[in-house]
Amino acid sequence: MPKKKLEAKPVKESATKSSKRRGKEAPRRSQSQKLVIVESPAKARTLNKILGRGYAVKASMGHVRDLPRSALGVDIENDFAPKYVIPKEKKKIVKEIQEASSRASSIFLATDPDREGEAISWHLTHAAKMDAASTPIYRVAFHEITEEAVKEAFEDPHSINMNLVNAQQARRILDRLVGYKISPLLWRKVQKGLSAGRVQSVAVKIVVEREREIQNFTSQEYWSIEAELARTGERASSFRSRLVRSIDGSKPDIQDAETANGIIADLENAGYTVKSIQNKKVTRRPSPPFITSTLQQEAWRKLHFTAKHTMAVAQQLYEGLPVGQEGSVGLITYMRTDSTHVASSALNEVRDFIREKHGKNFLPPKPRAFSRKTKWAQEAHEAIRPTKVYRQPEQIRQFLNQDQMKVYELIWKRMVASQMAAAIYNSTTAEIAARVNSKGSYLLRASNSIISFPGFIAVYSEGRDEERQEESSTPLPELHVGEKLVLLKLLPEQHFTQPPLRYTEATLIKALEEKGIGRPSTYAPTISTIQGREYVHKMDGKFHPDELGIIVNDILDEHFPRIVDYKFTARMESHLDEVARGENDYIAILKRFYHPFEDTLNKAFTNVKKIDMTKPTDEICPNCGRPMVIKVGRFGKFLACSGYPECKTAMPYVIKVGAFCPDCGSELVEKKSKKRRKVFYGCSNFPQCKFATNYKPVPQPCPHCGKLLVQQGKDQARCTSCGYRVKLSQLEGEKQKLEVSS
Repeated sequence: MPKKKLEAKPVKESATKSSKRRGKEAPRRSQSQKLVIVESPAKARTLNKILGRGYAVKASMGHVRDLPRSALGVDIENDFAPKYVIPKEKKKIVKEIQEASSRASSIFLATDPDREGEAISWHLTHAAKMDAASTPIYRVAFHEITEEAVKEAFEDPHSINMNLVNAQQARRILDRLVGYKISPLLWRKVQKGLSAGRVQSVAVKIVVEREREIQNFTSQEYWSIEAELARTGERASSFRSRLVRSIDGSKPDIQDAETANGIIADLENAGYTVKSIQNKKVTRRPSPPFITSTLQQEAWRKLHFTAKHTMAVAQQLYEGLPVGQEGSVGLITYMRTDSTHVASSALNEVRDFIREKHGKNFLPPKPRAFSRKTKWAQEAHEAIRPTKVYRQPEQIRQFLNQDQMKVYELIWKRMVASQMAAAIYNSTTAEIAARVNSKGSYLLRASNSIISFPGFIAVYSEGRDEERQEESSTPLPELHVGEKLVLLKLLPEQHFTQPPLRYTEATLIKALEEKGIGRPSTYAPTISTIQGREYVHKMDGKFHPDELGIIVNDILDEHFPRIVDYKFTARMESHLDEVARGENDYIAILKRFYHPFEDTLNKAFTNVKKIDMTKPTDEICPNCGRPMVIKVGRFGKFLACSGYPECKTAMPYVIKVGAFCPDCGSELVEKKSKKRRKVFYGCSNFPQCKFATNYKPVPQPCPHCGKLLVQQGKDQARCTSCGYRVKLSQLEGEKQKLEVSS
């Protein structure tokens, strides 16, 4: 094994060298022991099984050094030098690693194969005071935790890549500068406890801008017209066709009922003839194997998993789980990647599996190769795939929990399908002329698409977002050009244009990726952070901006336009990529960013006006009789006496939902989980009454038994007592009738 030493020198002398200087004998080192350091205990267990007795594997439990929490921790005057500290909770772990490294014959840093993993390895050498002069230190990286990949990595170790470390340092320092410099402004001008993040602020802006698009949207009326037609004497095999061209050959623009009625009158008296028939084969190719963003999007669409939960489960699958006689083994490749590349050995294995399982007809002539079109794709990584395709989901189902099984099956199916033959559809399109005497002809179109060969769809088909609707397809009888058809009925339908949809987890991640905001490791924490700070909240799976989020966004948008500018943020990500490739200097990037930022910050402290967040209420102070107001503090909204500071009365702020507890009759109120990321509804008489539900209570009682109704779906309500189901629109109608009669 070649002995390659780290290029980076530790900050301080090692414990071994300093003890010799003081005249103490250094601890004896067992020449047979090799120390391996990883981030997590699960990964440590899997590596222990693979490497065997000659290695001791320890877990650092993530980062061991970071910037201090109570100070900026960046020396701006000295080339932005970071002042790293070991957090109190990590000192015991660092001490154990330091003692183990002093006894080791060699040290292998086996943290994750990305910038953050590289930075953790570098921080470990400093925090544990490792001495490369007396103990060989190696960096090993593998994208899957399998025996073959791990042993191959240990046979060819390398030094820490300082370009990757510096890219990670630059990101951390940038985020610290933005957060710790803007936060005091928000504390002073809005409320205490607020903070701003470089990438998170852009994500909030995306949500806020979409909300304003929805608010400013003006709905417009339009009509569509379909005709139900049939062959002469064959009314049972009728089909529908849609109006696609007016008499003058233009696309129909039907904006009101009057125009629609005029066309309907023409079509009722028209003669219908098959003008043309087009038959063609349409192929549909499979999607590439998962990258981080597409896995998070698909897990939301199909499993309704948040990005954070998806990544937590994927991390477990990557680090290794006990699978029967195999023991602990990594089930998927590394899950933070933006590359669709797949190793040739894995491609060959998948193709063999497809040939054996589905037959050669389901196998394309050669392996499919996918390429990322975005300029920021980092092709150093592989796509997310199973480490062994023959480890089929049903074979290991008993060894995984429900969520692990769902994510593994998703990854496994996507990888197998990506290398299968295309699906083939027989598509038929018939154009029908509707002749209106001397006026001319309208044109209608009917289409049908039938799968003739399933191909990859036999295994997997990609989910779709709400805005991507499948085209309607109607069965067609056997038609012939020139054939006369019979009109059975016309089907006019009034529509109104809809505002853009609010973002879901899937579509927000897609928007971040398309705009170049963040990287694979940042999507999940970004979405989690903006919810935790109560800048946005999720309702019915959609993101809505909170009042605080709108206020903070508007301040940043007006006074720090570069911070929340999409293009500027994307360019900064590109600069960090350049640092990672060794093409740019991270200190120069920080300097170019900070000096204009500092000028803007100084102006903002002068120009931003203080915002009064208090809101009047109908509540009366129980102590002095003055009105109570809503204030916002570090832990959210609360009620305070308007006579403060003379009267310091304060009470929790609750949102009443207009329904009553089915157990004790008290009012039900909206509540939030401890981490303030999830809304639920509970009894105001808590803790005496502990009734709670995740579904929004409906003010009207159950028509069947009079108990509590809760909302399920857009227009459905269900009784928590008898299970009776009723439409919300029906309840609203009954309520309006009651009000009129009273």
